[in-house]
Amino acid sequence: MKTFSATPADIEKKWILIDAEGVVLGRLASIVAMRLRGKHKPSFTPHMDMGDNVIVINADKIQLTGKKREKPNYWHTGHPGGIKSRTTGQILEGAHPERVVMQAVKRMLPGNRLSRKQMTNLRVFAGAEHGMEAQKPEVLDVKSMNKKNTRSA
Repeated sequence: MKTFSATPADIEKKWILIDAEGVVLGRLASIVAMRLRGKHKPSFTPHMDMGDNVIVINADKIQLTGKKREKPNYWHTGHPGGIKSRTTGQILEGAHPERVVMQAVKRMLPGNRLSRKQMTNLRVFAGAEHGMEAQKPEVLDVKSMNKKNTRSA
């Protein structure tokens, strides 16, 4: 039996909608990363973009375990003495809380050209509104997959 290797004609992409309200960040990010890569499909081919298009709503209502909300995130501006930090809680309460989910998913993908292309298939919205109704996304209920996926405040 020969090993199956998908071609661009074999790829079938779907639209998935995930509600992140009350879901633990790391568990959500691992499920989204798996869907973006296409590892949930039996025809998975590592060098092809086989993943689905994923829409995540309510990113501002994501939950974190332990003291991760107070953990600082660092970045460098590129100028001398330009190291900056902001806690995850400050980012979630700020103007762009969806960046926390985007960064978590990005870090769960391999660091190559293909994963940068796969990240373009991810759309994260802070609120419940999204402009993707025309794609008719099917809902993926992450909360009911495992009881550890949710956390009450």
